[in-house]
Amino acid sequence: MAENNITKIVSFCRRRGFIFGGSEIYGGLSSVWDYGPLGAIIKKKIKDIWWKTYVEEKEDIVGLDSSIIMTEGVFKASGHLDNFADWLIDCPWCKRRYRIDKIEKIDKDLYKCPDCKKDIDAAKNKPRQFNLMFKTNTSATEDNPYYAYLRPETAQGIFINFTNVLNTTHRKLPLGIAQIGKAFRNEVTTGNFIFRMKEFEQMEIEYFVHPDQAQKYYEYWVDERFKFYTEKMGLNKEKLRRRQHSKDELAHYAKACTDIEFNFPFGWSELEGIANRGDFDLTQHSRVSKKDLAYFDNATKQKFIPYVIEPSAGVDRTFFSIICDSYHEEEVKGKIRVVLKLKPNLAPYKIAIFPLLKNKPELVSLAKNLFYDIKNKLPAFYDDTGAIGKLYRRQDEIGTPFCVTVDVDSLTDKKVTIRDRDTMQQERVAIDEVFNFVDNKLG
Repeated sequence: MAENNITKIVSFCRRRGFIFGGSEIYGGLSSVWDYGPLGAIIKKKIKDIWWKTYVEEKEDIVGLDSSIIMTEGVFKASGHLDNFADWLIDCPWCKRRYRIDKIEKIDKDLYKCPDCKKDIDAAKNKPRQFNLMFKTNTSATEDNPYYAYLRPETAQGIFINFTNVLNTTHRKLPLGIAQIGKAFRNEVTTGNFIFRMKEFEQMEIEYFVHPDQAQKYYEYWVDERFKFYTEKMGLNKEKLRRRQHSKDELAHYAKACTDIEFNFPFGWSELEGIANRGDFDLTQHSRVSKKDLAYFDNATKQKFIPYVIEPSAGVDRTFFSIICDSYHEEEVKGKIRVVLKLKPNLAPYKIAIFPLLKNKPELVSLAKNLFYDIKNKLPAFYDDTGAIGKLYRRQDEIGTPFCVTVDVDSLTDKKVTIRDRDTMQQERVAIDEVFNFVDNKLG
């Protein structure tokens, strides 16, 4: 997808109902996006596959759904109140604000504005530190406020519920606690679509282990998560890579971290981070809350603060990478054909059914009967709002693996034409065998 830029992907996602601009009819809201009908389906499939893989199919991981709004003490302990901030600088010419580490430095105190291209003098326009968390008043009155915060990550809700989960599940270490949920960061961004947003969704596991086993499980989770993207999400292995953080770029809590990066239209960037967080989080929450969050191993009679391995994935970045990787343009009979070559388990619909002629009631009736017979077995779509070539192109663009056309001959031979999305090859199949044919092809 190297030849495709962000503008093309944004336009495509909007045209086909994957993603719309947030608050669009009121002029929009920076770095906020809404998922349309098809985008919502794919996003749910991503989350369902992740949950099934790690919570339903693994014996050592349980699920959690913690609150979005959390008290100030949580973020004092986690370090977010003191450390979760960006240095920002304002351009005096175009009045835009930027993260100073993300713009071009051209001299000792001079930076180049990405938009108006004029010089920003940091000596005169001094950078300022801004905390990235959203603050909210949970009191019923404005004159007696009680402030809390929207969580900037789902992880802290897991840490503060560690003993609750242990006491109610009676599990032993190693133990993973998984969560999918919204997080909020008041980021200053320079575009790149849904790569960095103010409101986003995470899929996180906090995997609690004995300190002596931390390195082993850290390496396991790096390999496991890389495999997930190629095998479950269908991403091209050539567009993925591992990048281990150097010591000087590690977060304050991390002993080690490896990013799984994807080659987005704007270059290689983080898709997921897998961190060895050590015992920082449970130690900090024990200290600030005055609650004992240590683990007692009955087998060894040993009490210790567990280390935590954290595979932290973004639902939105996963979605973005899938769209970028699946989007293809090819020339067919002198015209550009756009096809979204999604892995079938992520396609919004597995099959689309059309009557060749919508002005023939008997064809429409036969096509609709087939649709109603299949739609409870496979995600299916019925359409009779255009010529057959146009209907094929619509389904190609949204990634539907198979299209079924009911034609005049179907009334007598009781067969339909099934077209493959990727090869465009067509095959005549008996109507009562359509489900089995498609189901077998999907594997």
